[in-house]
Amino acid sequence: MSPTFYIVDVFAEQKYAGNQLAVVLDAGALSGDEMQAITREFGFSETSFVLSRGAVDDGFPVRIFTPGGEVPFAGHPTLGTAAVIRQELLSPEAGTVALDVAAGRIPVTFGDELWMRQIPPSFGEILDPSLVAPALGLEAGDLDGRHPVQVVSTGLPAIIIPLENLDTLKRCRPDRERYRELTQTAGSANLYAFCPEPHEAENDLAARMFADDLGVPEDPATGSAAGCLTAYLAEHNYLGDGPVDARLEQGYEIGRSSLLYLRAEKTEEDISVEVGGKVQMVARGELL
Repeated sequence: MSPTFYIVDVFAEQKYAGNQLAVVLDAGALSGDEMQAITREFGFSETSFVLSRGAVDDGFPVRIFTPGGEVPFAGHPTLGTAAVIRQELLSPEAGTVALDVAAGRIPVTFGDELWMRQIPPSFGEILDPSLVAPALGLEAGDLDGRHPVQVVSTGLPAIIIPLENLDTLKRCRPDRERYRELTQTAGSANLYAFCPEPHEAENDLAARMFADDLGVPEDPATGSAAGCLTAYLAEHNYLGDGPVDARLEQGYEIGRSSLLYLRAEKTEEDISVEVGGKVQMVARGELL
């Protein structure tokens, strides 16, 4: 059977927005090299491969690739893949599905939006703003000095970078040499800059994501990094005490407006992190 593929827009309130994703079904016979070549052929920030048409131990095994290589977890592929599995392999009435990716099992819940519960966060090194700012083409004073720059992971680590305002976010122009220095020091290829000033008044935050080492100069919407940000917001009480419940914009600067929904609950033991969004079906075809 030839693998079939679907193109979906993830974290998109309507078609032709959000982050594009190719989902390949019947991919169990493909090698890793073939998956990498197919990913580069599509040219999206990520392509996911569903290895089985049925659940294995109650979860669907999935591999995720960027143009630069395989990743253990990524957010918009998780939601987009779950939407395709529900439509093509389960039923429109299915309420949940579990995806087994390299980072672990990620449950997805269906409703008005799709929601994924990410693995418990880990908080890494706090970085010097004078090292971080030049990687974005900024000055250290452009960063919000009230909050730390920190490496956070909910499956795939990101460097969370708080900025003062939307103007500063728009001015980000990564410097490749400084970017490489920073990512090698921090151990993460993902730079996730955000600010408390959105483009649209009904939203809460705006962000941009840069991951040139993964073949993604700028990502329209990044569910994994948004999960790291959600954990960061809860850990540092960025939005105040209590649970996190926020709307995050991304992709506006590159013409792919995206909306991500963030939820977190902090307890003495841990922080539960959920990221949600809408998925739009765009196209389907067959690999020859």
